Amino acid sequence: MKEEKEIKVSTTDRESGYMYRENKPEGFFYLDHRTTDLKYNIITDVHVTPGNVHDSMPYVERLDRQIERFKFQVEAVALDSGYLTSPICKAICDRKIFGVIAHRRFAPAKGLFPKRKFTYIAGEDVYLCPNQQKLKYSTTDREGYRQYKSDPKVCSDCPFLEQCTRSKNKQKVITQHIWETYKDQIRENRLTKSGKMLYKKRSQTIERSFADAKELHGLRYCRLRGLRNVQEQALMTAACQNLKKIANHLAKLG
Repeated sequence: MKEEKEIKVSTTDRESGYMYRENKPEGFFYLDHRTTDLKYNIITDVHVTPGNVHDSMPYVERLDRQIERFKFQVEAVALDSGYLTSPICKAICDRKIFGVIAHRRFAPAKGLFPKRKFTYIAGEDVYLCPNQQKLKYSTTDREGYRQYKSDPKVCSDCPFLEQCTRSKNKQKVITQHIWETYKDQIRENRLTKSGKMLYKKRSQTIERSFADAKELHGLRYCRLRGLRNVQEQALMTAACQNLKKIANHLAKLG
């Protein structure tokens, strides 16, 4: 028998998506993916998806759309940790854009060594474990992850076995994406002076834009059902916000 993943469908709005995230409300939602510029906080792109679509999925397509349609000379982008994926990092680097993405450190299983305890040796293409034993390359799966495996015979007598793996065959497996170097480059950008400044500005631009839309323009709730109607509401809200931004800037100029 083949198991099928259960997908919850709303009885009142079938185009919405069921969202379940840590520290977020649970239920059927739509997500507003938007982009703002750094200088004036003008909203340059709005895209609505069902709530079960991950933030990172439409990002590269929306970035390219803005570059092609408006001829933007994009120098840098700042994103939250949800966008720290290998394909996005590669896309940003390929376009020669200075990318800054918040770091998300995944906690290992309690009592086990984190991945950072295993040192990668590029010259030999192996990982070195805390007991100085080598994990050699085995294969690459369909999702692009290279697998490095230890020797179970060596691991069975290792004093760190209980802190290393709980597998029945006593073999440790480390995975590394084929585009991991691009993710490392984005991590290095975040630690630079420019990277810290750029990411700090994120809370003053895109986060404030979302807050204003929800608190002052009623975007916390959908007024109509259906993806097309919600997209229209999000676009009209963004247009109102942009008009206010432009008016305030012109007023300052006299």
